[in-house]
Amino acid sequence: MSLLSSPPLVFTVKKCKPELVIPAMSTPNETKLLSDIDDQQGLRFIVPIIQIYPYEPSMLGKDIVKVIRKALALTLVFYYPFAGRVRELGPSKKLMVDCNGEGVLFLEADADITLHQFGDTLQPPFSQQLYHVPSSHGIIDSPLLVIQVIHLIFIYFFFAGTNNGIKTLMLKLQILNIFNQINYIFRN
Repeated sequence: MSLLSSPPLVFTVKKCKPELVIPAMSTPNETKLLSDIDDQQGLRFIVPIIQIYPYEPSMLGKDIVKVIRKALALTLVFYYPFAGRVRELGPSKKLMVDCNGEGVLFLEADADITLHQFGDTLQPPFSQQLYHVPSSHGIIDSPLLVIQVIHLIFIYFFFAGTNNGIKTLMLKLQILNIFNQINYIFRN
């Protein structure tokens, strides 16, 4: 019995120049030490998070990217550590978040494909189209969050974010809360 394979997807993604989105208001400039779990060398990597948002009729005539960018800036006021950078502290290389308000990396892109063409799973080559921060040293000195909005044909778009491999439950929940807050602001 042989497995039938479908032809590989071929599509183009045109990416705009990345920009930094900073919190909408000033936030505390402080450092937060990360847990010993986060300090493990084997956990210092980028994890993709992909969320799909279908066309929303209430957004007709609005610049969706502008709305998301504004919602992100407002959300970062409450989740300001994500606008900072991961740093290593001294020779022990203990990880900390430098809450400096540098911002989240934000990128807009257009793809000449429909959501339906992806089928039931998002397999490569789509995952290869996510933006990777050039000249980053793993997670050190890189943005904690990279948000990429990809417009698809028929106005569907992906909201793809990558966050550093910070594994503590509270930070994972905060990342989900960020996306939920952006979704709430986006819809209202």
